Amino acid sequence: MPRFLSRRDKLRRAVRRNSADALLVTNFTNVTYLTGFTGDDSYLLVGAKQDLLISDSRYTEQIEEECPELNVHERPIAESMLQAVANATAAAKIGALGVEGSSMTVELHEHLGKELPKTTLVSTIGLVEALREIKDKEEIAELQEAVRLAEKAFEVIRASLRPEQTEREIAANIEHQIRQFGGEGCSFPPIVAVGSRAALPHAQPTERRIGESEFVLIDWGAQARLYRSDLTRVLMTGKISPKVRDIYRVVLKANRAGIDAVRPGVLMSEVDAAARCVIEKAGYGKQFGHGLGHGIGLDIHEAPRLNSTSKRPLKPGMVVTVEPGIYLPGIGGVRIEDDVLVTRAGKKVLTTSPKDLDACCVS
Repeated sequence: MPRFLSRRDKLRRAVRRNSADALLVTNFTNVTYLTGFTGDDSYLLVGAKQDLLISDSRYTEQIEEECPELNVHERPIAESMLQAVANATAAAKIGALGVEGSSMTVELHEHLGKELPKTTLVSTIGLVEALREIKDKEEIAELQEAVRLAEKAFEVIRASLRPEQTEREIAANIEHQIRQFGGEGCSFPPIVAVGSRAALPHAQPTERRIGESEFVLIDWGAQARLYRSDLTRVLMTGKISPKVRDIYRVVLKANRAGIDAVRPGVLMSEVDAAARCVIEKAGYGKQFGHGLGHGIGLDIHEAPRLNSTSKRPLKPGMVVTVEPGIYLPGIGGVRIEDDVLVTRAGKKVLTTSPKDLDACCVS
């Protein structure tokens, strides 16, 4: 069975469990996951027996190329998306229509309700996202390629690092290198933070130069085709202060403890706790204010989440980041991030970029 049809069949079963006859998929990324279609401005109606992609003439050839087996309603210019959805729902005689509560606007929900007075709208949360948590072989291969591209680009950046380079210049160079190696580009705007600016977990690159401090934090990732990687490394560009050396040692230990805890059946909160305990015992618990990690895939942040409130078990096929950090205002921050696949036997660390302190010294 083709992979996209298999995904939609799994979704059909979940829709029935939510007491709906069909699901209107309005999240464009979810549409891509279920069909292989990479355009936007298109919805997917997943019915009990038949599926319908609702799009327009801009995507005629693209749909034929990417998902030729799919039934398509190509709406004319005079027909709005709302009208197209209402007409397709009425034609299919859908009594209870599931909608994606996380992506459908209140306005669309209200208007759709008015257009379909005989149809009950059933709000659902995370039905497709739950399927996306478990990656198949093709997805894992694409994620591995995304990691490979990111690491190759980083090797070039590291080898060419100069004191006069700015954070902004390095961020642009990462994007350039990923494309040079054949990737689609960065998974997200890279974080490049020199010295004290590394205390900002989501620092925006500025004109600050590498030579202005003894270290730089780089958080980056590559998009291979559709899938995305996410890594963080800290490079030491000068004489390391005792404080930075200490927090690096603690974060690296926490990173390894978190990775060691990853295996099927372990609660996500327990993986978070394994790394967090290391940081808390070192006296930096208050300086680690975010969850340990998150899923990666079609989106750079997706389910599952590794944090203290995630009481679900890890399952084979999940791919998560493990990224503990310590952030000290006025001094800087250290975060070390790896991408980890949960396997039936335990885990596989997809990232290979060196992270021992000695290996991260480039001065």
